[in-house]
Amino acid sequence: MAASEDSLRRALVEKQSTIESQGNAVRALKASNAEKKAVDEAIEKLNALKLEKSSIEKQLQASVSGNPGSSVSKEAFRQAVVNTLVGRLFFIPSFKIYGGVAGLYDYGPPGCAVKSNVLAFWRQHFVLEENMLEVDCPCVTPEVVLKASGHVDKFTDLMVKDEKTGTCYRADHLLKDFCNEKIQKDLSITAEKAAELKHVLAVLDDLSAEELGTKIKEYGITAPDTRNPLSDPYPFNLMFQTSIGPSGLSPGYMRPETAQGIFVNFKDLYYYNGNKLPFAAAQIGQAFRNEISPRQGLLRVREFTLAEIEHFVDPDDKSHPKYSEVADLEFLMFPREQQISGQSAKKTCLGEAVSKGIVNNETLGYFIGRVYLFLTRLGIDKDRLRFRQHLANEMAHYAADCWDAEIESSYGWIECVGIADRSAYDLRAHMDKSGVPLVAHEKFSEPKEVEKLVIVPVKKELGLSFKGNQKKVVEALEAMNEKEALDMKSSLETKGEVEFHVCTLGENVTIKKSMVSISKEKKKEHQRTFTPSVIEPSFGIGRIIYCLYEHSFYLRSSKAGDEQLNVFRFPSLVAPIKCTVFPLVQNQQYEDVAKIISKSLTAAGISHKIDITGTSIGKRYARTDELGVPFAITVDSTSSVTIRERDSKDQIRVNVEEAATVMKSVTDGNTTWADAWANFPHHSSVSAEE
Repeated sequence: MAASEDSLRRALVEKQSTIESQGNAVRALKASNAEKKAVDEAIEKLNALKLEKSSIEKQLQASVSGNPGSSVSKEAFRQAVVNTLVGRLFFIPSFKIYGGVAGLYDYGPPGCAVKSNVLAFWRQHFVLEENMLEVDCPCVTPEVVLKASGHVDKFTDLMVKDEKTGTCYRADHLLKDFCNEKIQKDLSITAEKAAELKHVLAVLDDLSAEELGTKIKEYGITAPDTRNPLSDPYPFNLMFQTSIGPSGLSPGYMRPETAQGIFVNFKDLYYYNGNKLPFAAAQIGQAFRNEISPRQGLLRVREFTLAEIEHFVDPDDKSHPKYSEVADLEFLMFPREQQISGQSAKKTCLGEAVSKGIVNNETLGYFIGRVYLFLTRLGIDKDRLRFRQHLANEMAHYAADCWDAEIESSYGWIECVGIADRSAYDLRAHMDKSGVPLVAHEKFSEPKEVEKLVIVPVKKELGLSFKGNQKKVVEALEAMNEKEALDMKSSLETKGEVEFHVCTLGENVTIKKSMVSISKEKKKEHQRTFTPSVIEPSFGIGRIIYCLYEHSFYLRSSKAGDEQLNVFRFPSLVAPIKCTVFPLVQNQQYEDVAKIISKSLTAAGISHKIDITGTSIGKRYARTDELGVPFAITVDSTSSVTIRERDSKDQIRVNVEEAATVMKSVTDGNTTWADAWANFPHHSSVSAEE
């Protein structure tokens, strides 16, 4: 806990105790009919203590909300953003005329344009610049694929039910909400209680169903809508189940991620890439998760867009040829040691983090750096972006290292990109289930003598003992790793038999010395065969876009100062419309010039909009500022026009023939607005903003 919050909570408890004592003193003076002067002085002291308590409460509230000095609450800011987004049709609740469905949203025209621009930049920044292989796989996935990946058995959240109405809630969310509510709004809790609640939040992801249930009962948490008691937590699989074909005999699921389509195509992609490593495959597509109780607007939905990269690499060589290009970047990093010790994220040099082993390897570090550049170029505030390393209890047993790009929003820190070194787990899982070798080869310049483990099951002996289960026992023996095989060999030589677990049978069997031969042989090999490791950056596109909306939104006063105007400061890269074209007044000549400029902008590939309504120019500017349009071309003569920049409201004057060229250069990023400001005459119009 931060020292300031801790001391404020203790000061508040002490002040409350002093107020109670002073209140007792006032009552005692009144009861004893003390002089009026003495009573008045005691009351004055009591009121002064209450003012001091109120001051401490305000400081504490600012400390726990993480919003000191701000006159606008996070909730009010969020509501202003959402109202603007919905009002200008960036997004709409799906099926609204039928009451809508929780967790499903439609993107309106400007929202579609922003999303399209973000994905176009993602392709440019990753697929094109890194020479990735892009694929597009079906959303419907056969059960066997997701059984192999572990999703059928393990892709679950813990759920509780209202025992009277049957309404379902996600158990960890209820506990998280309770803890946050107490910490942020119940200023009377002690520093010790606040520390306990913060510890619960820190270990929330690691709590078992039983531990979650115990905490829910301990804190008296009930159903939010009815206050009815809740059931014990139990697992709920988040995948949407379906069947493939009319018979219903081929079960399937709507994919919960896009990655599995890449893994099952590894063999063909490796061949397409000339049988060479490293290489990366990428996919953009829809994913589906049947969230128990969707909330947080666009951040937690049931259908969403993922952009995922699977970078396949030799597990013995995770260096990256372009690593030096990002090694000098500095940004907020939050290693697990800092999290455990209660510290905050600190600005760290990426190269230093890799060299110290904080980040596991160069390739993982390279993608962390590339993700940082991608997000900040989109318009994410670098001071509200951090890379948090997974704690040991969050990581899968097979993962070498995992980091999340988290963006701060009004909801707190939101995981928007996961960057994980998943080792060879995924390819091995599909190889074991399908029987297809998903491997790579390294050819040696000269043959190498290597010592190889040779396991030879004696099928005749195994058939006599295990009959119909012979094949499963043989497969289990052949799948042993070197340590297991050598341990078995040692036991067979000393005892003559050994107990052996066959996972496909779900039981132990007795293996005798006559049933298997285990030895090590020296062989000359011309190539090395191995299962590649995979580094996986996975992008939640909807989450990134929502955080971009919040980071880009601000309010500014109108010229008259009588109202607050909404503005999105989108970079040209992602703005839904790059510029607008306004005839200053309704005039046929001006409208003709506007149409000529529009035609030039279209030819240059610049998205734009003409507004020839009779509305005042100031209102038209405000309307497009609210859409985040960075530039406005105003036609006020037949030979030249003004170009206004959204955030500074500065204007330059250019010839009609130059307008499209200037816009193309600035919106493509070949020049900046500062360059345009330096190279063209400035225009000042007092009436324009009125």
